[in-house]
Amino acid sequence: MQNKNRNTLLFSFLTLSLALLLVLNISLGSVSIPIKDVFNSLIGGNSTKETWHYIIINYRLPKAITAILVGIGLSISGLLMQTLFRNPLAGPYVLGLSSGASLGVATVILGATLLPAGVASILLSSYGIVLASSLGSLLVLLAVLAVAQRLRDTMAILIVGLMFGSLTSSIVGTLTYFSTSEQLQKFTFWSLGNLGNLPWSSIVILSICVILGLLLSLLSIKPLNALLLGENYARSLGMNYTKTRLIIIFATSILAGSITAYTGPIAFVGLAVPHIAKLVFQTSNHTILFWSTLLLGAIIMLICDSISQLPGSDITLPINAVTSIFGAPIVIWLLIRKRKMMN
Repeated sequence: MQNKNRNTLLFSFLTLSLALLLVLNISLGSVSIPIKDVFNSLIGGNSTKETWHYIIINYRLPKAITAILVGIGLSISGLLMQTLFRNPLAGPYVLGLSSGASLGVATVILGATLLPAGVASILLSSYGIVLASSLGSLLVLLAVLAVAQRLRDTMAILIVGLMFGSLTSSIVGTLTYFSTSEQLQKFTFWSLGNLGNLPWSSIVILSICVILGLLLSLLSIKPLNALLLGENYARSLGMNYTKTRLIIIFATSILAGSITAYTGPIAFVGLAVPHIAKLVFQTSNHTILFWSTLLLGAIIMLICDSISQLPGSDITLPINAVTSIFGAPIVIWLLIRKRKMMN
């Protein structure tokens, strides 16, 4: 009963924090907008200045929603992978999806000079890069699924995913070696991640992908709890292990693949947030971990995005740099603190 009350308070606090951070995130930037005007714009009212309302609706709100979707999707996929492989270092990109997306984008950006000018201009557009990233992730996904149906050992699938990642990374390395400085700069900007510049149409598609991935993840909650005690125990409970494994891999692929396609590879979040959720809620029950990881992922991405905007400045830091610089020390501190508490 005490744990239930504690969890209720924690969930209430996280939900309130998410709402406050959303408003704060929208108010911060090169142009500081009062929170009152942000709130008025969000509920359909008018801001003090028309330009503020335009900035909120067309730039800051889409970016904040993207940050929430990225935080939710990567955190949940990280939780799925860590439980499936029973490996605390597993993350959303452990199957090689990020490397596949990078290969697709690298092929388009770095190999554009080999294509006719008209075709190259289409492929180098924002939609072309998203399509290339999606196709790269899809090819790796199909390869991993084909291997997963043939292999009974889950750890072997993990190794295969890492090998696919190494293979695609070597191809990307070869392409970069023969590329111009301009092409390398564009590919580097994509690889640093970017939450902005997504139109509402792209956000709708990304939202559908994330919701679909979350629904598949919800179907896996009970099997995930059983997997904590091992594959044999899960099978003894009557669980169809092969089917469950494919659903988990497919859910992770939809979440991580769609997010990488639209925002580039975002580091740290998928690996660290599940650990933070477990330390904060002190449980391994995935019914609780699912929702806590979801909320914490959205909160942490909003915080990182707010920091990256450097409030009051025109400079915007790469989101990947912020998630790693500010995130990794937090996880190290939490793990050290947990170790001291156990001693």
